[in-house]
Amino acid sequence: MAVSPTIFDGHNDVLSKLYRAGGQKVAETFLSGREGAIDVPSARNGGFGGGFFAAYVPSPVDIDFKMEEMAKPAYDLPLPDPIDWEDAFPVIMAQAAILFDLESRGALKVCRSMRDIQATLQAGQMAAIFHIEGAEAIDPELHTLEVLYQAGLRSIGPVWSRPTIFGHGVPFRYPSSPDTGNGLTDHGLRLVRRCDELGIMVDLSHLNEAGFWDVARHSTKPLVATHSSAHAICPHSRNLTDRQLAAIRDSDGMVGLNFAVAFLRDDGRMLADVPLEQMLRHLDHLITHLGEDRVGFGSDYDGAIVPEVLTSCASLPALRLAMAKHGYNDALMTKLCHGNWLRVLEKTWGT
Repeated sequence: MAVSPTIFDGHNDVLSKLYRAGGQKVAETFLSGREGAIDVPSARNGGFGGGFFAAYVPSPVDIDFKMEEMAKPAYDLPLPDPIDWEDAFPVIMAQAAILFDLESRGALKVCRSMRDIQATLQAGQMAAIFHIEGAEAIDPELHTLEVLYQAGLRSIGPVWSRPTIFGHGVPFRYPSSPDTGNGLTDHGLRLVRRCDELGIMVDLSHLNEAGFWDVARHSTKPLVATHSSAHAICPHSRNLTDRQLAAIRDSDGMVGLNFAVAFLRDDGRMLADVPLEQMLRHLDHLITHLGEDRVGFGSDYDGAIVPEVLTSCASLPALRLAMAKHGYNDALMTKLCHGNWLRVLEKTWGT
């Protein structure tokens, strides 16, 4: 099956997976093959060109309880406690070190500009954007934001569901609106403004609806949700309503379709028997409400249960085949697979 067009992806959790498996001691497995969704051999076989590599501070979670609850017809998981800066910062530093270690080994290139991404993709190397999911490692004065930007940070989500000093995220709740609480704090508004000035993309995925509208009011950049799906199809708190999609469209922004099964299924359950046709329903809905130029992929690989037919990036040819059979022409396929991400990054970062 076809490995083109190249897929550039809005979100993966490789760094936190490698961090928990041993950090830089196990980084070599990313080149040789590892138990996970993304590595160099799988990327080559699947036509995976790279994307946003998220650094994330994990909370203590009872995984068995979470999976059991999210397999039920309805659920509302309690959010983990906030994490202090002193605890978050060294974890993010360790995961950033893994990313730069992978670069030094030739596994990928950390891209800080559109020129970097274009050159890296043309060379057939994996292009990586340094992203932080949940801004616990950013201090109130934003000193660490400045330093991390110089290190290569180009995208940040103010929250990963649990609250931060910057804002509030959505719980893992089904069925539910994303309107679940207060919006951005004063620190959060300053974070958004400074990210706009620096050229750091602000990721709306995981923000609650009040926070979404705060970003929409105060940011001058396109609105981007790196890994979210359509609330009209799956009424999960993590998904975007049609009104939110309209705001993203009007800002000339972007949504990367999340592969996590609980956000794809009509019933919101964390069960992997999701056919590709269900993903195409979400894609069709997003294209209808956003237009062909504002939709892509945000797989959540290595951070979520995904459809059993797409367990790793080596499986991506099956998704391309389904898209082609569905009637997407070559031009639209190229936009969805990578063109739209490159377009919105250029608008956010500049040339």
